[in-house]
Amino acid sequence: MQLHPACRVRQEGFGLLFYDSRGPRLLFVETGDLLTPEFFSGDDPVAAKLALLEKGERARVLGLLAKLSEKGYLREQQIC
Repeated sequence: MQLHPACRVRQEGFGLLFYDSRGPRLLFVETGDLLTPEFFSGDDPVAAKLALLEKGERARVLGLLAKLSEKGYLREQQIC
């Protein structure tokens, strides 16, 4: 899973700010320091990143990923 090409994410004091240039739309996500923008780079498998989190954090991140995907900020990574 990775950010849609039209979307960007940046770190803010409260957590992450997502920007969708197709809208334009902004989404403020209070993640604190739980996630960084690099989480959404698509470089590493999401499962590997999730394995590093505690159970409660993992559930929170999975919920966030589902909402981001539903809103069009994320897409499945295509393998060539």
